Amino acid sequence: MAKAHNNHDEPVAPLWVRRPEALHLIAYSLAALVFTGQIVAAILRGSDWPTALSVLLAGGGVALSWRMPWAGLVVTSAASFAVTAVGHDPLSVWMMAVLVLFSVTVRGKQPLVGTGIVAAFFLGAFMTLGGFRGGAIVGAAALFSAIAGGATGAALRIHREHWLILEERAEIAIATREIEATRRVTEERLRIARDLHDVIGHQVAMLSMHLGAAEIGLPEDAESSRQALVSARSSARTVVVETQRILALLRLGDDISDDEALRPTPALSGLEGLIASFESIGLDVRPSIDIPAGFVEPSVGVTVYRVVQEALTNAHRHGEGAATVDVRERDGRICVTVENHVGHSPRASGSGLGLVGMRERVESSSGRLTIDSDDGRFRVHAEFSPLGATVR
Repeated sequence: MAKAHNNHDEPVAPLWVRRPEALHLIAYSLAALVFTGQIVAAILRGSDWPTALSVLLAGGGVALSWRMPWAGLVVTSAASFAVTAVGHDPLSVWMMAVLVLFSVTVRGKQPLVGTGIVAAFFLGAFMTLGGFRGGAIVGAAALFSAIAGGATGAALRIHREHWLILEERAEIAIATREIEATRRVTEERLRIARDLHDVIGHQVAMLSMHLGAAEIGLPEDAESSRQALVSARSSARTVVVETQRILALLRLGDDISDDEALRPTPALSGLEGLIASFESIGLDVRPSIDIPAGFVEPSVGVTVYRVVQEALTNAHRHGEGAATVDVRERDGRICVTVENHVGHSPRASGSGLGLVGMRERVESSSGRLTIDSDDGRFRVHAEFSPLGATVR
């Protein structure tokens, strides 16, 4: 799968999203700092051994939580109860328990369970033993600090998961678009190869036949003209061979079915069948086709057919109501116009590659394509010379 790479226009994930272990290091560093400060304070104050033991119990719980999150959280929270029981202010141990709770929830553990464990020990110490300086206010602060620690850790974890999901979706979207683009290019390449094979093969065969007829009809003394016609027929055969070689390269990977291979070459004569196929799937098409017989070269007829096909496909997918198709000769040119109302709830989303392929096909026939959308109507208009000459 292709990987999405950040550039100057894309947001860069914060450091803690890319390196979530940084949050754990910060939390444990703060807990270690609080523990060290409390040990130093206990030594300077000459605290009794039960107090020192309670602080050491809290530090042991912090260390244990690194490997065993739930066990460490329970031990650290119980230490706050023990410190309160020996008559010491549990503020520092309370802070260590909140930091461990933050780390546990960031790691993806259940935030409600973790918050409940810490809050239960805090409230149990306050309601049964007392000893919080400041009374009920400090007790309430202890409770809400436990809630805040668990909620903050859970929120950061959820935010990181959301960010990673968005990155994964972006990578999938890029890869899918690349695959779709490759598929559409391959399909268009194979379709052009089939059209060229049928159109050019037919025209070169006709050319060779007429050259042969001309050679037979020459008088016996027109030797130079006969040699010229022989050379022309030889060149025609070379064109056929080289064209087949090029088309063989274009058709690498072509695995069309026998039914598809036997399908007639698209042409102006097939427009009525094409329109009928769209009407059979529910699209209301209102055609107006007026082209003199034999007016259009086969290669241009293929392009006209494909333009109408792609425009009606877009009308069926994204439009609503009737689609009008107008194909006619005007001032010695072929004009193709397909128009439809833009739908408010399109049946299917598209990649936009069909319009790109349509423009490339029209330009390959030296035509001119305009696409516009005004007043809620989508309009495709193409103009060609019947011989494929440049239209200005």
